Amino acid sequence: MENVETASLGIDKSLDRQPSASLPTEFEDAVIWAAWLYYADGLTQNDIAKRLNVARATVVNYLREARDRGIVSIQISPEAQGRTTIARRLVQAFGLEGANVIPSDSERSLTARLGNAGARLLAERVSQDDVIGVAWGRTVLAVAEQITLVRAVSGLTVVQVSGSSTGSSDFSPELCTSVLSSRIHARCINLLAPAVLSSQALRDTLLAEPVLRRQFALIRASNHILFGVGDVAEGSTVRVSGIADKSEIDAYVAQGAVGVIIGRFIDADGNATTGELDSRMVGISLSELRQMPSRICVAGGAQKIDAMLATLKGGYATHLVTDINTAEALLAHIH
Repeated sequence: MENVETASLGIDKSLDRQPSASLPTEFEDAVIWAAWLYYADGLTQNDIAKRLNVARATVVNYLREARDRGIVSIQISPEAQGRTTIARRLVQAFGLEGANVIPSDSERSLTARLGNAGARLLAERVSQDDVIGVAWGRTVLAVAEQITLVRAVSGLTVVQVSGSSTGSSDFSPELCTSVLSSRIHARCINLLAPAVLSSQALRDTLLAEPVLRRQFALIRASNHILFGVGDVAEGSTVRVSGIADKSEIDAYVAQGAVGVIIGRFIDADGNATTGELDSRMVGISLSELRQMPSRICVAGGAQKIDAMLATLKGGYATHLVTDINTAEALLAHIH
């Protein structure tokens, strides 16, 4: 067996030798010793190689032999396996590139836990000189507040994709953008315009300004965009954000709007629900959202099922971060 394993790894047989370090009496052989150091003591393979005074390739052989001999048994918990299965079903059902499904039961708030999972996903995906577009909302802010890059990534830029809001400041677009850029040491570009203006003529004039044209060019060059999903019920994020009054939002709901993404209203099939407000709005459009390569949607909760289903049907996300209860509910709506 040792010869087969060595050959499969392309390792010289001279590397596969007993350790020159003295074998502790509690271990029968070097394989059990290496397995204990790795799985019980948590040492790295490099650390074990130094302890045993062997090559790292030999440690790899020892750990493989430990599994083959039944010394070590690796199992995936049923709960984790179930979430992985559901994540794969989401990918297949909605044409996603990836999905991350977190447990639903926890003492921490769902928003905080979704933010943590979204932060880890975004941190894994960013590369040097990337431009990250940022929308707004409580979950987006939770991502921004918790993200930590596991490796140094230089030249990052974070851009605000919709205009600023004068409503609640605790999840405003400018706050989400500035917090995220600060956490990952990126250049911060806030969009220098309100989310909604008083007239279409004023919006068109403002967007013609060179500084805003340059900002929108940078937004459209984003490699990634981070966004959440809002519902349209009383107390929802869009209703307390200050971007529109009750009558304006009600008009969209009357036309069939079930959700809001990047400040834009969508119907149950994911199509844009347009109205007078759109002509005065500053921010990227739904079609521009779809053109961005990596579109990370972070959302969950029973009240957002219809809005999330519409978002996924519309093809607005490439990656989804949600909780298992929400994921199961989404899949239950697929016929």
